Order: sequence, then C-alpha cells, then structure tokens
Amino acid sequence: MSISDGEAAVKNLTDKATYERLQKDVTAVKNDIAALTDQITDALNSFAGSATKQAKRGYKHARANAEETVDDLSERGSAMMDAAQDAATTIEETLEDAITQRPLAAIGLAIGLGFLVGVTWRR
Repeated sequence: MSISDGEAAVKNLTDKATYERLQKDVTAVKNDIAALTDQITDALNSFAGSATKQAKRGYKHARANAEETVDDLSERGSAMMDAAQDAATTIEETLEDAITQRPLAAIGLAIGLGFLVGVTWRR
C-alpha cells in the first residue's frame, strides 16, 4: 500500500470536507514546523554570535591584564636594579672613604680576614 493508496483510503473513509480540513491542518502543521525551524536557527545563530563576542571580550581583557602585569613587573625590576646599583655605589664610596682615612687599619683588616679565610679553608 503506497502513499497514494493511503490517501485514497482516507478519502473513501471520510467525506470531502473532512479530507480538505485534514489537508489544511497538515499544511498548517508543516508551516508551523518550518517556522519553528527558522526560529531555532535564528536563536542558535544569535547564541553563537553572543558567545563569540563574549569570548573576544574575555580574550581582550585577559591580554590587557597580562600586559599590565608584565609592565608592573618590569617597573618593579627596574626599581630594584636601581636600588641595588645605588646600594653598591654607597658601599663603594663608604669603603673608599674608610680606606682613605685609615689605610693601615684597612690593610690590617684585609690581612686578618685573609688569615681567617685561610684557617677556615684548611679545616
């Protein structure tokens, strides 16, 4: 029994008005399904667009935070390097002043430290 045989069987069982009403109902259901399919497609496209925009925003935000962190670390590293250079310069100047003011004490201190290092090294 094919589709046309089925339609013929339905026609025979019902009168013409009922058959036409059923045809209209089937057509209306088909149209509703097509409209629903279009709505679902539009909703999915909209969702995909929103997800893409949100992902791009998240990426830009993460990149900005990373760049800000790198800049901050760079500034801190530079400040620490400057502080270390200043401390080294200060120590150098202090030692230079001490050696200039007391050369014999500086030589005695150097000999004493050398002796201590030598004794410690032998053990």
